[in-house]
Amino acid sequence: MVIRIRNRQRSKSLNLRKVRKDLAVAGTVIGLAGVELSISFIGSARMKSLNARYRGIPKDTDVLSFPMDTGPIHSASARPVPSAPCRLPVLLGDIVISVPRAARQAKAYGVAFHEEIRRLLVHGLLHLAGYDHEAGKYQKARMERKEKELLNALAEMD
Repeated sequence: MVIRIRNRQRSKSLNLRKVRKDLAVAGTVIGLAGVELSISFIGSARMKSLNARYRGIPKDTDVLSFPMDTGPIHSASARPVPSAPCRLPVLLGDIVISVPRAARQAKAYGVAFHEEIRRLLVHGLLHLAGYDHEAGKYQKARMERKEKELLNALAEMD
C-alpha cells in the first residue's frame, strides 16, 4: 500500500508515522494490498469549502472521501482490487480530514485526539473501499461492524 500524506494545517501537531502505520494495518485487514491513497489534513475553512463544493453542504465536516473511479464522495460500489501483485498500485482515492473538527470531537467524545484521528482514517478508508453508511440500514450496519473490527485490530497493535 502506498500512502501519501499532506499536512496542510497548523492548528495541531500530528504523528504522521502513526497515521501511516494505522492506514497500512487497516488496509491489510480489509485486503487493500497494491493500492495507493492520499490523506490530507486541513483546517475548518478549507473543509467547509470542500463540503459545500462536493456535497452541497456549506458547513465544516470531519472527514471526506474522494474515490478515484466512481465519483466525488462516499461511493457505495465495491472497489476492484487486484488479486495478484501488479507493478503499479491501483489509485484508490483521497481522504481529507479536518483537524480542528477532529480535535473538537475528541474533546466532546472524551477520547484522545489520536484516537479520533484513527477513527476518521478508518471511516474514510472504508468509504474508499466501497462501504457507505448512507445507503440504507443494512449498509450502515455493515460499515459500522467493519469500522469496529478495524479499530479493534488497531487498538491491539498499540
